[in-house]
Amino acid sequence: MAGWFKSKGRIADEPPYGGSQMKSIRCWIVDRWIAARWIAGLSIVTLWTLAPAVLVHAQDYDAAARDQVIALEKAWNQAYKAGDTKALAAILDNSLILVEDDGSLKTKSEFLASVKSSSGNEEQVAPESLTVRVFGNTAIAIGVIAVKGTKGGKSVVHRERFIDTWINKNGSWVCIATNATPITHGGS
Repeated sequence: MAGWFKSKGRIADEPPYGGSQMKSIRCWIVDRWIAARWIAGLSIVTLWTLAPAVLVHAQDYDAAARDQVIALEKAWNQAYKAGDTKALAAILDNSLILVEDDGSLKTKSEFLASVKSSSGNEEQVAPESLTVRVFGNTAIAIGVIAVKGTKGGKSVVHRERFIDTWINKNGSWVCIATNATPITHGGS
């Protein structure tokens, strides 16, 4: 009869998994749990070790981007002062939108044409203030600039607050939007 109750080499009153097999499964589960805890701990240590390096890299990128945009803002001022439409064309994206003092809009080509035909002898000086904030591949430049020149034989000086939006396009920073508002009050 004992053969009748045998199934795959075990006797029917034994548990389906033998004592040593259950111990083996429990050990496997415990081993996996310990390994998972060890890997999780190692991951946390690695994260804490690498996070400052990633943060420093991001700060370096932001500082480099800020420096590049500041240099481009200065180049823009010099090119505008000199009437250098070729230099301006390289700085400004083809999709540029320029908001005029009266709220009207100009495209890049319209702006460059206005620089070519400018009868005012404008001399745009370096910004009085300039702040650049970087958000990934976008940078916002905010500042105040004094514009000196002559119109109708008279010396003219006016100040404008500007905001320029820059994007990093194919590894180069280009301006996609700009707005300059005349400052009509005495404060900055």
